[in-house]
Amino acid sequence: MNRRLGYAFLVGAVGLSAAAGAIRRFDFEPIPGDVVGVPATGLLTQALLVAAVGLAVSGSYVVVLDVLLTRTVDKRWKHDLRNLVRLVFVVLGIVGVLGVLTQQYVGVVFSLGIVGFAITFALQQPLFSLIGWIYIMVNRPYSVGDRVAIEGSKGDVVEVDFFVTTLWEINGELVSSHQPSGRVITLPNSVVLSSHVHNYSFREFPHVWNELSIQVAYETDLEFARALMIEEASDYLGADMRRAIEQYRERLAETPVELEVRDRPSVNVVQEESWIDLRLRYLVHPRQGQRVRNELYERILERMNDNPDRVAFPVSRSR
Repeated sequence: MNRRLGYAFLVGAVGLSAAAGAIRRFDFEPIPGDVVGVPATGLLTQALLVAAVGLAVSGSYVVVLDVLLTRTVDKRWKHDLRNLVRLVFVVLGIVGVLGVLTQQYVGVVFSLGIVGFAITFALQQPLFSLIGWIYIMVNRPYSVGDRVAIEGSKGDVVEVDFFVTTLWEINGELVSSHQPSGRVITLPNSVVLSSHVHNYSFREFPHVWNELSIQVAYETDLEFARALMIEEASDYLGADMRRAIEQYRERLAETPVELEVRDRPSVNVVQEESWIDLRLRYLVHPRQGQRVRNELYERILERMNDNPDRVAFPVSRSR
């Protein structure tokens, strides 16, 4: 449907161009007289050519975009292609219209360069944001669908426009535990040029390490408690974590970093003043972190309560 509309625009552009050409070639004057000292027929011709350029650019944009989007399955690439093609055809449309009005295409391009240089000082922030958009498109610090933290704002990227990035907020002032707040955050793209960008769901490795902390008393059988936590986590995460670990190792192999990566969840023991902190470490998708933590906590706590003779919890004596 979109492609048919684009073809209709192109046919309309050809028709308008033919009409303008016929008026010039045969000296036909459908509108006699002048408008502000300019022949009315000349103004009509210019108007037809400008309309033809507009239809030609719009039709080409619709057809090219429809072809590219049809061949692309990834939603993130579709979003980026739409923005890139839109920018190219907007520039072509401006050059085409100014060229028709002035009949100096080379001069128009040169003039746009001079004007662009002149307004750089007046529009520094929008220009930096446009440069930031180009940086995002080329280096891909994040893309649509990623979960990121930028300058104290954290959320899921829903749109990357020429000048701003839009996030659906998580955490924030209203909620906690990595839950959506319902608010929308708009950030200028220029922030990527001067701020840290934390990407929690990078497309080549959409996983993060999480920890679940459980406090037990000094009387606890630590070996039993650790084995219990690892067993429950391994049973719950299963093959998903093993596949994620393989991806993680492949990513590490491409870098000079050498790390020991275990196939299963692990438990670190931290001695506190009046209890022992058992910290279960595991790999999970960032959007499933809270759900997985809740499920693991319930399973582990149930198992520990079933073994009160081997697992004891700290008791506070403060009143």
